[in-house]
Amino acid sequence: MNGNRAIAKILKAEGVEWLAAFPMNGLLDEAAKEGIRPIICRQERTGVNIADGFSRTTNGRHIGVFVMQYGAGAENAFGGVAQAYADSIPVLLLPGGQYRSRAQTHPNFQSTPNYQGVTKWAAEINLVERIPEFMHMAFCQLRHGRPGPVVVEVPWDLGLEDYPGDEVDYTPVKAYRSAADSDDVRNLVEDLLAASCPMICAGHGVMWAEATDELVEFAELAKVPVMTSLCGKSGFPESHALALGAAGNTGPAMISHFLSKTDLVLGIGTGFSKTNFAAPIPDHVTLGLVTNCGEEIGKDHRVRCGALGDAKIVLRQMIEEVKRQTSAQGRPDTAGVAAEVARVKSAFLEEWAPRLHSDEIPINPYRVITELARAVDVDNTIITHDSGYPRNQLVPFWECDRPRGYIGWGKSTQLGYGLGLAIGAKLAAPEKTVVNIMGDAAFGMAGLDIETAVRASIPIMTIVLNNGVMTDYSSYLPYIAEHHDGNKLGGEYAKLGEALGAYAERVESPDELGKAFDRGMAANAEGRPALIEVMVKEEAVAPHF
Repeated sequence: MNGNRAIAKILKAEGVEWLAAFPMNGLLDEAAKEGIRPIICRQERTGVNIADGFSRTTNGRHIGVFVMQYGAGAENAFGGVAQAYADSIPVLLLPGGQYRSRAQTHPNFQSTPNYQGVTKWAAEINLVERIPEFMHMAFCQLRHGRPGPVVVEVPWDLGLEDYPGDEVDYTPVKAYRSAADSDDVRNLVEDLLAASCPMICAGHGVMWAEATDELVEFAELAKVPVMTSLCGKSGFPESHALALGAAGNTGPAMISHFLSKTDLVLGIGTGFSKTNFAAPIPDHVTLGLVTNCGEEIGKDHRVRCGALGDAKIVLRQMIEEVKRQTSAQGRPDTAGVAAEVARVKSAFLEEWAPRLHSDEIPINPYRVITELARAVDVDNTIITHDSGYPRNQLVPFWECDRPRGYIGWGKSTQLGYGLGLAIGAKLAAPEKTVVNIMGDAAFGMAGLDIETAVRASIPIMTIVLNNGVMTDYSSYLPYIAEHHDGNKLGGEYAKLGEALGAYAERVESPDELGKAFDRGMAANAEGRPALIEVMVKEEAVAPHF
């Protein structure tokens, strides 16, 4: 048994059933011999995105793995790792390393030092007998604290070196969780109940903790409306009477309405990060925070009260505390919060109805959202998007009630990210309909990996919104748009999808959208990926904050 086989056995012990990869790396053959399926992508960045989507969809109970070649492969994967790091996603990266005799010499790329800025932990295995030790440390990092990608670099010669013994002495890592200090919980709940117009901001941590039921119970007892972050979207059911929707750099009017009048925001599983892809938190409000990452407290905002612990456990503590301070039924909705949410939501949807139901040709992209929601079983669907206007338009209007029915992302916004996320999500939840909405610019970044889904029989549906331009870039770069067509793109993406082996068609009229989506899902049911190209207008209007 060589070092690569020892690593493969450890991966198998940790429950890894497949890994995304781009050769060459000696670990791939040894992993396949252990029954771990290799999925070979077309480019390294998308391979990392696939592993990312898998980890998200399983809430980190199973970890996505990406294996790449030393040198060029590790260099090409960097963007995908940086994106996972921005969104705090646990992904295990196993790059090959230079022969140890050639390490740290120019121009050889070494992953360990270069990835330290975009990973939670990065290390190079230096001795073959230390493989179990390094892999155990890696999985400890992946399963505890703030999630994030982890790199374990495997020098080429170490992977081929004989491992001592016929078996690997390794025990899979158990994840541990903690409750918060009871005094901190009491103070948080006291502040919340004393506020005149409190609201909750639920982040990605709610879904990592699988705490949606607890969050609903707490909000109902305390009669507090809930908005989610972009990554936290679907962590609170959006049809609920207390749901305000999700905040990216766009969001529904309910969020703006309550942020304008709130005097306390309680963050749960979020860091209140100041970013273009989050609703701005007013400076004058009191903040409380529940997090399992101590460094988040006071990072971008001063927090009055904090509670450190797992969101599910802390919410259960807070539920009991609300009952203690009020009653077993919680407090009455004397402020009429639910009615206020409903009133603002109704006005918001009425305002946007002309776009959501538009008969325009080229098709209005908001009509695409409406028809897609009619075509799929939303409760049995996982949907994601690409950056830019596909995200900006989808987030406020796609209403989902099931955790992980939506994959939100956006602390970094690399074009082409959504396709790999969708492939990873389908691997994690093969029973679900999985949809990725991307623009034509994003297709140019990652579209060839449609063929990866075809070859690996991963039946996702990709909707390409083709308007022939990078939306609204003419307002950012007016001179090159006018004189050099710097905002324009071209392509017939349905033909490309068909050439790559997917079911593909092009839609030019809004009344054909539903039928096209039905045909795409029928192809999915037969195990075939689908690409639906929709000819849309440039629609630069979105509900920004």
